[in-house]
Amino acid sequence: MAYRIDRGASITPVWLLIAINFLLFIATFINQELIFLLGLQPAAFTAMPWTIVTNLFVHAGIGHILANMITLFFFGGYLCRLLGSAKFLTVYFVGGIVGNVFYLLLAPSPFTIAVGASGAVFALGGMLTAIAPKLRVFVFPIPAPLPLWVAVIGGFIIISFFPQVAWQAHLGGLVVGLVVGFIFRKKQRYLVY
Repeated sequence: MAYRIDRGASITPVWLLIAINFLLFIATFINQELIFLLGLQPAAFTAMPWTIVTNLFVHAGIGHILANMITLFFFGGYLCRLLGSAKFLTVYFVGGIVGNVFYLLLAPSPFTIAVGASGAVFALGGMLTAIAPKLRVFVFPIPAPLPLWVAVIGGFIIISFFPQVAWQAHLGGLVVGLVVGFIFRKKQRYLVY
C-alpha cells in the first residue's frame, strides 16, 4: 500500500491548537477557577454543555500538556499534511468529542472533572495507526524504534492504568481514529515519502 503526502499543505492548524492549549494552560495556572468553568464534569454537563469542547484545551499539569502537545505536533503535523487542514481538524475534534461522550457515559463519578486533549490526540494516533501500522517510531525512553501500532495501543494500555486518567476519553478517541483511518485507507492510495 502506498500513500502520498501533499507537501504543499500547511501544519498551521497544529500550531494554532498548540498555542491555544498553552495560552489556556497559563490562564488556568493563574486562575484555577477556570478549570471548573472549562473542564468536563458529568454532573454539570447539562448546565455547561460547552465543556464537551473546552475541556480539550485545559490540562492538569506541565507533564500532561507537554505529552499531549508533543504527540499532537508529531501525529498532527503528519496527518495535517496528509489530509489537509479541514479533514485534520474534523478528525481531531470528532475524536475529542466522542472521547468526551465515552467519558460522560463511563466516568467513575459524576463529580470528577476531565481535562485534556488526549481523546483528540488518541484519535490522531488511531488514524495514523490504521493507515501506517508498521511505521517505525521512537518512544522515550525506549532506545529502539517500535511499530506505530505497538506505540499507540501499548501507550493506551499503559496510560490507562495511571491514577486519575480518563481512559474512557482515550478509548473513545482511539476508536474514532481507528475507524476513520481504516475507511480512509480503503478509499485512498497515497505515496509516503
